Amino acid sequence: MKITEITIRHLQMKLKAPFTTSFGTFTNKDFLLLEAKDEQGTIGWGESVAFHSPWYNEETLKTNWHMLEDYLIPLILNKEISHPDEVSAIFEPIRKNNMAKSTIEGAIWDIYAQQTNQTLAAALGGTKDQIEVGISIGIQKSIDDLVALVDEYVRDGYKRIKVKIKPGWDVEVMRTLREKFPDVAIMADANSAYGLEDAELLKQLDEFNLTMVEQPLASDDIIDHATLQKQMTTPICLDESIHSLEDARKAIEIGATKIINIKIGRVGGLTEAKKIHDYCESKGIPVWCGGMLESGVGRAHNVALTTLSNFILPGDTASSNRYWEKDIIEPEVVAENGYIQVPQTAGIGYAINRETVESYTVEKKTYN
Repeated sequence: MKITEITIRHLQMKLKAPFTTSFGTFTNKDFLLLEAKDEQGTIGWGESVAFHSPWYNEETLKTNWHMLEDYLIPLILNKEISHPDEVSAIFEPIRKNNMAKSTIEGAIWDIYAQQTNQTLAAALGGTKDQIEVGISIGIQKSIDDLVALVDEYVRDGYKRIKVKIKPGWDVEVMRTLREKFPDVAIMADANSAYGLEDAELLKQLDEFNLTMVEQPLASDDIIDHATLQKQMTTPICLDESIHSLEDARKAIEIGATKIINIKIGRVGGLTEAKKIHDYCESKGIPVWCGGMLESGVGRAHNVALTTLSNFILPGDTASSNRYWEKDIIEPEVVAENGYIQVPQTAGIGYAINRETVESYTVEKKTYN
């Protein structure tokens, strides 16, 4: 294939309710949506998961647009590509900027799946017809509010409850949840809010039989996580620390993690995500797919990736209506009793509602 035209759109979608983590509160989601067209007119879609500000990592919406416009799109336009796995090699001269790279690569995977008349899941090697999903809950105003939300989602059938924690909102919160929900799979996500000096506090989480504690320490660390994991029985899951197969290999080798959260944007695309998945499977390390408040396009890519065999823990890909009044895809992603049915049409499996996309568009530009 040859990509002959690319359009970038800056979209802004209002969240149904504010979403709070240890590094900030979101009321709107600003993101880039990328539309790629090949010489046959086949269109593929990719989504940047970079936030408006550099809270999660150093990438932002504006830096992604800069990298796409000035570096990545010129490397891709009118270049012969036989398989999406080649994209990461084309981008290799560009250091990091994984979320920007993933934005284009995802669209090319979508085109490739359509050209080969298969679902994106099948193109990636996935075999599941449905995936298990959990829910991610931000920091609430009170523990009572949190308990009410968890009760709602447990009744909805979600297979795992992820709760954001931070200093001052941690041990007592998890204790209350475990008392109220003794048999529910619960995990804590710290988003790097703690240091190794907090080990004694974090060790208290062991009494609550949590599925995992996600990224308790620094976003660029694996050494201190290895030290902490030796002191805890609860599995540590790494998220922000893992940007590549090499990061995953090193973290597993030194015992820094027992579970890895694979986010497509964070690791630079579906090809690298597959490599990390395969390596973790060979080492007996389970993986799951984390969420970044994606619209339907990013959500569709997550669904496809999660059909790979070692995604044995429920991910964050909840229903579209959990976050948005109206998503940009049709049909919207729907979780029923904790499961999402994998679409069976070629490509990402969901149609783009262009009218809705235009209604959310702040700015757009086409490159050819």
